[in-house]
Amino acid sequence: MEIKFKNVNRLLCLTAGFSIFLTARALCAESGSDAALSWKFLVFGLFGGLALFLYGIEKMSSGMQRSAGNKMRVILAAVTKSRIVGLAIGAFITMAIQSSSATTVMLVSFVQAGLISFVQSLGVILGADIGTTITAQLIAFKVTDYALLMIAVGFGMQLTAKKENVKNLGAMIFGFGILFYGMKLMSDAMHPLRTHAGFIDMMLGLENPLLGLLLGTVFTAIIQSSAATIGVVIVVAQQDLISLEAAIPIIFGANIGTCITAGLASIGTSREAKRVALAHVLFKIAGVVIFIFWVPAFSKFIQHLGERFDADIARQVANAHAIFNIGLALLFLPFVSFFAHFIQKILPDKSRKAISEILHRTWFLDESSIASPALAIDLARREISRMARILNRMLRGIIIPFMSDENLIRKEGLTKEEAELLIKEIPTRDEYFPQLTLLEAIDIREERMDFLDEKISEFLFKIIRQGVSEEQANEIYSMISISHDMESIGDLIHRNMVPLIEKKKLLDIDFSEEGKEELLIYHEKVCRQIQLLREAFAEIDPGKAREIMAGERKYLDLEEQYRINHLERIRREYHESVQTHEVHMELMNLFKQIVVFSSNIAKTFLVKGQTGIPAV
Repeated sequence: MEIKFKNVNRLLCLTAGFSIFLTARALCAESGSDAALSWKFLVFGLFGGLALFLYGIEKMSSGMQRSAGNKMRVILAAVTKSRIVGLAIGAFITMAIQSSSATTVMLVSFVQAGLISFVQSLGVILGADIGTTITAQLIAFKVTDYALLMIAVGFGMQLTAKKENVKNLGAMIFGFGILFYGMKLMSDAMHPLRTHAGFIDMMLGLENPLLGLLLGTVFTAIIQSSAATIGVVIVVAQQDLISLEAAIPIIFGANIGTCITAGLASIGTSREAKRVALAHVLFKIAGVVIFIFWVPAFSKFIQHLGERFDADIARQVANAHAIFNIGLALLFLPFVSFFAHFIQKILPDKSRKAISEILHRTWFLDESSIASPALAIDLARREISRMARILNRMLRGIIIPFMSDENLIRKEGLTKEEAELLIKEIPTRDEYFPQLTLLEAIDIREERMDFLDEKISEFLFKIIRQGVSEEQANEIYSMISISHDMESIGDLIHRNMVPLIEKKKLLDIDFSEEGKEELLIYHEKVCRQIQLLREAFAEIDPGKAREIMAGERKYLDLEEQYRINHLERIRREYHESVQTHEVHMELMNLFKQIVVFSSNIAKTFLVKGQTGIPAV
């Protein structure tokens, strides 16, 4: 079930609605039975009911995501190499948050962060497709007579409850009631069509499987909700306006149409994101191609099953949807490795990384996820983890010019061949983007840090404006603070360390051997702190954050020891130490500031209750 209420979708829904409006009017005019059938109230009832139905699904899904979203993303991060576990987790999460698109977006973020492999994600996708069938099963229950009661109870709980969990439960009940009331309005509006010759003839045309498949695909792509399409089919079937055999191709089409959202969302994203979206589409299309030739036999099987368990037509439609997706999962699960290899052939890794990949673009932030605060917060956390990775690359690149100077190598008394060989081994280009020099890459990454800090803050403030729990608000404020601190570390490297490189070159002398070794050791410790930050965010690991905080005291003591060593070399009048004293001390001090910054970030990560982690 994918739901995104955007302006484009509203326009498409209105266009589709106007088309149906004209069709209904034409049918009524053709039959000359306007007195017996009011097309005006029929269309009003259909569209009013469909609007309430869609709103009810969105409200129910929102309540579920708010209450379960934080737990679901932690569970999803625990996906193992077992395909069956991945299938079960995908089904469970999608049942809980009632949104396979939300599950897919989380999957994309975990694959990009390297927490799970693309192959592992395929099992979860198949599980998510099973999870979406639960909504159809709920819709098949005959509880429309109690819809207004559920609306009243759910609204009352939201209005009077003080606890966030109770309010979320109220939102779920309220949405459930609106959903069924919308179904009742559609059912009442369509009741007169049971005897309308023009409409009956049109529905008979849906006995053609290809026409039903096309209708289900287009309708679901427009409203972006497979559950809503199945719900409409159930309403039509309950009025005896469509047979199960005609309904099944529409169900197949709904399963294809529901992939449109993921496909559109993957435009402009990473290769991994495109692969996950493509896998979703291919699974559905392959399944439909297999099942479409067996519609009559499949229909008889569902009817036979219904007769054994006394299931009405509504339950049979829901069962067809469920059995199709369960069958798909069981059929493709043993071959996910083959599918992964096939999709990677279609979308291979780019041979060269373009500079545009590190320019102004976010990887994880998705505006459509803001309606689900837990998911949106998770995506922002992924982007912050990426900031830490960028910082690590900046740090590892900045030390090279301090330790390698061509002019100094030529002065060391080596032969020309020996000197040229050493110079040739000096890295002058960025490791990840060879088209850039080391300093050009640092400049671009610093711009990237500024951009990400701004975009992450904007994104997080938008989440707050949607309405969040107190725990989520604390998490958001801490993430904004952490993003600012990481951007400050980037400024430290770019504004303070880069100018020191030229200052060092003007000295025309190298650090002492002891001083160089100490700088390299301390630099490696600092890089380790930043790497731990990245892992803490990517894995939601409080242990990594505590390790950073424990390292602060240890590394501050180490810096003090190295400073004493350096001053002792100056006292002994080591020529290199005396000449490089100012640059050496300033560089070491900047490294120490990064250690302090990283520890403050780790402390914020813990104290503010990131993702439910208890404060220390």
